[in-house]
Amino acid sequence: MVDVFEDSDYYTGPPLDGDMIRRAEDDLGVRLPRSYVEVLLLRNGGTPRHRCYLTSFPTSWADDHFEISGIRGIGGTWGIDSSSGRGSSYLIAEWEYPEIGVVICDTPSAGHDTVMLDYSECGPEGEPAIAYIDEDRVPRRVAQSFGEFLARLVHCGSID
Repeated sequence: MVDVFEDSDYYTGPPLDGDMIRRAEDDLGVRLPRSYVEVLLLRNGGTPRHRCYLTSFPTSWADDHFEISGIRGIGGTWGIDSSSGRGSSYLIAEWEYPEIGVVICDTPSAGHDTVMLDYSECGPEGEPAIAYIDEDRVPRRVAQSFGEFLARLVHCGSID
């Protein structure tokens, strides 16, 4: 898991601590999944080495996958809890994403699609699934957990 991110500091927030995690959870009204927090404790967000996710459905990006450009951390400009106009709550309102949870990834489309923690079935204290939100704003479950999502990201050059 240490090798999740590229060396670029883009999307990377300040060093994470327990108080920041608790404040973000309070602000967002959810319990963040352990697998997500564990990655952020190693590095608080960033540009992942593997950015493509294979799908069984077409997306506005491709017939069989979508791409992410960053995994959002906590705090700072790009944090999921940021009040800079780039936090999850702002993005949900601005882009009219479904109110199912928390925006955790940016995509190259700069808002036309996104990836979210989906609390719609588990509630705010449960373990959220991962949903891909395309231009039609219909949540499509792509993984049962953040850990599964991370494990299924592939290098985009490996896709035909």
